[in-house]
Amino acid sequence: MTTALTQNANANARLNTQLDPASVRQAFGQYPSGIVALTAEINGVKEALVASSFTVGVSLEPVLVSLAVQNTSRTWPRLREAERIGISVLADGQHNICRQLAAKEGDRFAGIDIVHGGVPGQSGPLFLADSSLWFETSVYGQFPAGDHTVVLLEVHSLEVQEGTAPVVFHNSQFKNLAR
Repeated sequence: MTTALTQNANANARLNTQLDPASVRQAFGQYPSGIVALTAEINGVKEALVASSFTVGVSLEPVLVSLAVQNTSRTWPRLREAERIGISVLADGQHNICRQLAAKEGDRFAGIDIVHGGVPGQSGPLFLADSSLWFETSVYGQFPAGDHTVVLLEVHSLEVQEGTAPVVFHNSQFKNLAR
């Protein structure tokens, strides 16, 4: 496999042209990202989607954030119907919650401390307790992007949880930010 750049500063750069899914996934894994959980209660049913493709600062007027959702997601078609979606930026120590919410089977919310943005048992945004940051959002727009859909979410309110550091996903591992 060709390295991304040669070690010799005087040589021409040679990039890897192998764009198979495994190589691309490995390359994308070199870019650290935060992890978020999008959660809502819809008609009494709690829904959750975990994403590492989250971007803040898309727009300040209106306040927009974005993420990319796989077109094969079974959760997004239900979650996008929510009037409001809670986004929790996962904090250091919440990697097990991330894996639990991303599971395909079982009660994904079992034992997880949830904060209701609305009335419990009714439709509304949900937030994960002890997360670094909360956003209350609604779907602003969706755009096809290959095997994903880029979703823009309008932020209606937010809350920074002081004293908590976000967890970072890098090279397929959860890592702490250096303090």
